[in-house]
Amino acid sequence: DREGKPFVGQSAALLGKMLGAIGLSLEESVYVSTVMPWRLLNQSGPSPDEVAMMRPFVARHVALAKPDILILMGNIACDAVLGQRGITRLRGTWGEAFGLPAMPMFPPETLMRQPELKRAAWADLLEIKARLA
Repeated sequence: DREGKPFVGQSAALLGKMLGAIGLSLEESVYVSTVMPWRLLNQSGPSPDEVAMMRPFVARHVALAKPDILILMGNIACDAVLGQRGITRLRGTWGEAFGLPAMPMFPPETLMRQPELKRAAWADLLEIKARLA
C-alpha cells in the first residue's frame, strides 16, 4: 500500500525477470494493475461481493490501457476477469476477457513459495511470447 504498486520487493523483482526473459519490461512495455486497489487485511482474499464491486473498475482499466493481451496472475484476477477460480487448473490455457486473449498464471508470490511451479510458469511465458509475436 505504501508504494502504491501491485508488486513490490522480491515479488516485483521476480516478475521483472520473468517478463524480461520473454522480451518485456515492467517499465516500458507492461501495464500492471490489480483487482483490489488496497491491501487486504485478511489472508483469505476478497469476498465475492468485493470482487464483484471491482469488476467495472478492472474493465475500465483494461479499456484505458488497451493491452494486446491480459496476464491474469492468480485466483483473484481470474475470478474478477474470467469469473472462475482454480489457478492450477486454469493456468496455461488461453481464455478471453474484454475481447482480449487472457492467460492465467501463477503469481510471483506463489512461485517463490513453490519453486517447483516455475517450469509451468515458463511454459506460460513462452505461450505469451508466441501470442505477441
